[in-house]
Amino acid sequence: MLIAGGVVAFDQMTKAMVLKTMALYHSIPVIPGFFNLTHIRNPGGAFGFMARQGPGVRAFLFLAVSFLAILLLFYLYSKIPGTYQWLSSGLALIMGGAIGNLIDRIRFEEVVDFLDLYAGAYHWPAFNVADSAVTVGIVILLIHMVLGKLPE
Repeated sequence: MLIAGGVVAFDQMTKAMVLKTMALYHSIPVIPGFFNLTHIRNPGGAFGFMARQGPGVRAFLFLAVSFLAILLLFYLYSKIPGTYQWLSSGLALIMGGAIGNLIDRIRFEEVVDFLDLYAGAYHWPAFNVADSAVTVGIVILLIHMVLGKLPE
């Protein structure tokens, strides 16, 4: 649970810094031609999923799904034997990221994104620390599944 708490704290701290120091849509080049810090708000899910739906529909769906996912992750995390530390860490990363973005949805009805990667005309949708933690956690989970290293 230390990992999940650390993800939530770091995610919220970085978002607070962005909210305090950057105007919406402002961009700061970090590695020109590849990486900017850009203050964006995402009312939808991953990659803008459902961003054009009404705010009431989005709020209900994302809050309900996030809450249920966090409960399921907590349950799964509690059932993993101590010998599966990587798997436990992966689930904790996913849980911390889900909580970090849930906090934004409760506070702002959208998620604060600011990590902006691109190469020429190829642009990855902006994301945040919580999204990164979820992605790394899912990769760890997939590796365990592919290698057949899941608890029975």
